[in-house]
Amino acid sequence: NITMEIIVSSFYKYAIIENPEAFQREHQDYCNELGIKGKILVAKEGINGTVSGTKEQIDKYERELLKNILFTGMTFKRTITDEHPFKKIIVRVRKEIVTSGLNVDMKNVGERITPKELKGLYDKKEDFIILDARNDYESKIGKFHNAITPKLEVFRDFTKISKKLSKHKKKKIVMYCTGGIRCEKASAYMKEQGYEKVYHLQDGILNYIEQYPDTYFEGRCFVFDNRLSVPSGKKTIDIALCEFCHIPSGRYINCANMKCDKLFICCEKCDKEYKHTCSKSCRGIILNNKISVITKFLNFIKTLTD
Repeated sequence: NITMEIIVSSFYKYAIIENPEAFQREHQDYCNELGIKGKILVAKEGINGTVSGTKEQIDKYERELLKNILFTGMTFKRTITDEHPFKKIIVRVRKEIVTSGLNVDMKNVGERITPKELKGLYDKKEDFIILDARNDYESKIGKFHNAITPKLEVFRDFTKISKKLSKHKKKKIVMYCTGGIRCEKASAYMKEQGYEKVYHLQDGILNYIEQYPDTYFEGRCFVFDNRLSVPSGKKTIDIALCEFCHIPSGRYINCANMKCDKLFICCEKCDKEYKHTCSKSCRGIILNNKISVITKFLNFIKTLTD
């Protein structure tokens, strides 16, 4: 079998889109025509998306976006996989391109710091705070060395962080997230709360590990598609533990019991042994469902032979 190489491209840009509904309709039609897959959010504050396709499709898509003056200078973070991480293409209008409820002026964002500059801070052992702006389940499988990883269930809870770090308002704070969209908005919030030296990592973790794999990002990077995570280099060492056998693993799966659908860390061996489920009760439900399907099938065959 010939495996096709699929390019996954992630991007965002804070820009004023006057009529996001009209943009959504036109963009949905264009993506359908091009044949790419993925999820794109559009709002008056900008665009945020991840799409997948062949190199030819993604090259064409990125060029088309950059033709729009609103998205001048927008960058794309690419990863490679052997199958589409999305089932279809969805373009939706939202109030925000990343749900935050922070209500900030994006003119107040902190300074951008490049992956090279961040690596330089680590190399020189400079005194700075590295702050994760992601959710707890994301930082659980991967984070920057010595990072502060708040116990956030959702990004909306970020307001709690400012109070906890209030004694560091004069210290250099470098914030990061997956692709840069959350830490950029959060940096504006921190500035408005009186923090003086706030930076946000340009294009996030994905950009950093592409340029400097196997350096200061530890573990795996969580992504919001069917892959659920990507390695931070060829020498990636998992920092989380399988919830069953407690060996190092950065592999997230969803419980096969659809009513549960719990997201949890599970190594490949335990995944097979426990039938893709998170608990004994969920395994029982899956087994009963299979027995029910087989019983119905056998009864159907019986009606044909009677």
